[in-house]
Amino acid sequence: MSEVEQHSGLRRLIRFFHLNTELESFDSIHEEIRKGIIFRGTNLWILMFAIIIASVGLNMNSTAVIIGAMLISPLMGPINGMGYSIATYDLELFRKSLKNFSFAVIASLAASTFYFALSPVSTAHSELLARTSPTIYDVIIALFGGFAGIVAISSRLKGNVIPGVAIATALMPPLCTAGYGIATGQPNFFFGAIYLFTINSIFIAIAAVWVSQLLKFPIRRIVEERRKKRINSIIYVVITIVLLPSIYFGYNLIQREQFRLNATQYISNISFFEGNYLLDHRLDEKNRKIHLVFGGHALSESQHASIVRKADDFNLKNPEIIIQQGLTFAGYHDHSDEVFTLKTQISSLNMELLSAAAHLDSIHQRRAMGQTLLGEINALFPQVKGCAVADAMLFHDTLPDPLNSPMVYVSANQDLSEEEQAKLKAWLIKRLNNKHLRVFYE
Repeated sequence: MSEVEQHSGLRRLIRFFHLNTELESFDSIHEEIRKGIIFRGTNLWILMFAIIIASVGLNMNSTAVIIGAMLISPLMGPINGMGYSIATYDLELFRKSLKNFSFAVIASLAASTFYFALSPVSTAHSELLARTSPTIYDVIIALFGGFAGIVAISSRLKGNVIPGVAIATALMPPLCTAGYGIATGQPNFFFGAIYLFTINSIFIAIAAVWVSQLLKFPIRRIVEERRKKRINSIIYVVITIVLLPSIYFGYNLIQREQFRLNATQYISNISFFEGNYLLDHRLDEKNRKIHLVFGGHALSESQHASIVRKADDFNLKNPEIIIQQGLTFAGYHDHSDEVFTLKTQISSLNMELLSAAAHLDSIHQRRAMGQTLLGEINALFPQVKGCAVADAMLFHDTLPDPLNSPMVYVSANQDLSEEEQAKLKAWLIKRLNNKHLRVFYE
């Protein structure tokens, strides 16, 4: 391909990403954004209704109700107005957007606080708790949601992007959670939720700034170059201030998830330990604590230490492991027939469970082995269409002990030659690492 053709193909590819052909007129975009920032009359009532609906959804832990509230929320308007006005250096529009945005936030907090103050249900469900620990992932969602929102506003082909952005960026639930924190006197809920709302609002606005600058929206009044630089500097300072804590929280989230995964594997490994059964366990990912409750014989100090040391095998770095004794045989006489019988029955049941688990595991492994072998054989001998693997014990009067002699059944749609059969058997012996293997053809 010539260099001219390569450049031509690249230009055609770039044209797929052009927005200019679908862009609204700059006056229409300006007017739409200006109208969206107003909060009085219809917009104000819709906002307050949406806040009450979202509060009920959070109160009852209903995701569907929360999504419905986000769909009808008009909060995106003044945020996009702030981003657009910064990009076009329209100070008057920015003041108006900020004023309406502040009024909307205060009205939302008042409505949600009023609702939660009157609600008889004050339990913090998962939907509420999810709005109190923002991370870097919330930044990413808000930023790309903001990109989608401002691009949709700028385009003639708006579709249903704006409602989707309202759901993805989740502006309503944090405000409701903040109201819950005020109503119930829990500052951690209030500050966590307000921080999440701040992240979402700022990065939606930042996305609007960048897209507005990329699409070269016209600056409608004369602005000094010095003021432009000052505004851009303020933007980057705000981004840094908001971004750094979210990176810290995101790192902690990843650490907690990794701790939970490793701790789960560790707990599974010690569920039965030297005649003792793990009756209960509890994880505290935030403080890196593992609570274990064992039943059976009383654990000695050396057994305690051994259980704690096992945590090192699962990459649990310095966890606090709290071991408690639940049901125990301590206090009974060792020669009591009833206690002895109970111990024997528990031990027997445990051996049966382990044996059954091992048997099931071997069946699953054998099934997987047959499927794997068929794929490998078929690559070498395409005429082979079926394969079965079975364990067998070979007994012979000349042998002191039976031999493990796996049997492999091979099905082919045409006969294999003697040379091919010999090659296949030699390959299977090496593959399964058993020289007593037998191969049968059909």
